[in-house]
Amino acid sequence: MNQVPNQKYILEERTSDFGIEAIKLARQIRQDTITRPIVSQFIRSATSVGANYMEANGASSRKDFTNKIYICKKEAQETKHWLKMLLEACPECKEKIFELSDECRQLVLIFQSITNKLNENKFKKMNK
Repeated sequence: MNQVPNQKYILEERTSDFGIEAIKLARQIRQDTITRPIVSQFIRSATSVGANYMEANGASSRKDFTNKIYICKKEAQETKHWLKMLLEACPECKEKIFELSDECRQLVLIFQSITNKLNENKFKKMNK
């Protein structure tokens, strides 16, 4: 039987892999007074995407789920900012930064799509 895996688990894996790849990049960067705070902020936001997605999947209510998904999107957007800063501070890591930037952009779009659907459903319920 050929079944499509549950999207929830695909996104769990994807956000987890994103955090792992962020950690790998951070380990490659030479730490100095410029890069240290950028790397710290980058790691916090990049790994937070997956952590908040896991929390969303264990949400106690629809409102809790919605809130966690919004946080996922915000953390992914923040990560995009830190990736831009890393590109300036560590141009020798350009290839990996571009790779992570693309994945981050895709995650933002996915979480935006989820929030749009949640808002559409909320609006439909309000107008019944």
